[in-house]
Amino acid sequence: MKRLFKHIGTLAGVLPAGVLRKEGAEMDEVGTVSDAWLLVDDGRIAAFGGPEEPLPERVNDVVDCEGGLLMPAFCDSHTHIVYAGCRDGEFLDKIHGLSYEEIAARGGGILNSADLLHKTSEEELFRQSMERVDEMVAQGTGSIEIKSGYGLNPADELKMLRVIDRIKAVSPALIRTTFLGAHAVGRGYTHEEYVRAVIRIMPQAARYADFVDVFCEEGFFTVDDTARILEAGLRAGLRPKLHANQLAVSGGVQTGVRYKALSVDHLERTGAAEIEALRGSSTMPTFLPGSAFFLRIPDGPAKDYIAAGLGVALASDYNPGSSPSGDMRFIWALGCIRMRLTPNQAFNAVTLNSACAMGVSDVAGSITVGKRADLILTRPGWTLTKIPYLHHSPFIRQVYLQGKPV
Repeated sequence: MKRLFKHIGTLAGVLPAGVLRKEGAEMDEVGTVSDAWLLVDDGRIAAFGGPEEPLPERVNDVVDCEGGLLMPAFCDSHTHIVYAGCRDGEFLDKIHGLSYEEIAARGGGILNSADLLHKTSEEELFRQSMERVDEMVAQGTGSIEIKSGYGLNPADELKMLRVIDRIKAVSPALIRTTFLGAHAVGRGYTHEEYVRAVIRIMPQAARYADFVDVFCEEGFFTVDDTARILEAGLRAGLRPKLHANQLAVSGGVQTGVRYKALSVDHLERTGAAEIEALRGSSTMPTFLPGSAFFLRIPDGPAKDYIAAGLGVALASDYNPGSSPSGDMRFIWALGCIRMRLTPNQAFNAVTLNSACAMGVSDVAGSITVGKRADLILTRPGWTLTKIPYLHHSPFIRQVYLQGKPV
């Protein structure tokens, strides 16, 4: 099936093959072609060009873009979208002044989600989670990392992983799975008992998961706990990712770099030591501005990371307690409005670099021949500055995943 997109006003996110991430000054560069066309063949980008190059012939379908912008679909490298029910009661607690830590200390937060998930059938959990996946796809996201972590006992963690596996099988989005058994200590366990339980089920989790993650934070899991769990994950064939430095300077960034984590995520409480630890590493610093926005805490210093020559990714952290949205267009806008990234920097952070942070930038995140044709076609008149500026005005004409409209 060959589909030709013609009359593209601007084709944005163009990159040659082999570029898997952007860093430093490259973050402000976006390859574009004006008055362009793009050919999709069997779900992949087969070719593209400008007005000086003849349009391909013998195609099955033609999409007249009418001058709209065509760009890669968003990549969201950090979500918790397999959960049950709703935590709107905690929304009121936050309005009344309770902090994230205070809600957790009262047995709410992650433990509340674990209780709800335990009572929910696997079929119902799949149904609720697919609604969120479909919502994200409609908003332009083509690649999604999904974590476990609301089971907090072996049976329910494996239930979550099975649900993610079902999502992976039926969704047109590219899905990657992370085992986050160490999200909080499950009810009925001592801290040490729970760390051992997570390590024991690692081989079973590895049947479904691509990555292993730990909430390496004050009041949750220590650097020593994290090291033990990551080592067990590596033995099972799972590459580390890490929650780090959201609530305090935890040592999580340095631990992630030591274990060659694919990404270290949150980073609200970081400074020069964390930047220095990441310099020269393969680990992608990933900021979650939706969480900082919802919790009313300071954003991480993403501009300092870029100024130091590092790349950054942005992800949604879509979850029921601290970031109840998977709208990556809004994350792009928060990157500009609150973190003072340029629209180009934030664009690269929600496409190529977020793809890199979930290990899929070889197949997604840019307009590159051979990559998945995961595309957003805008209405005429939109630019890479206007999209985050008018951050809730409808801009999408059609989303295409593997070249097919969704």
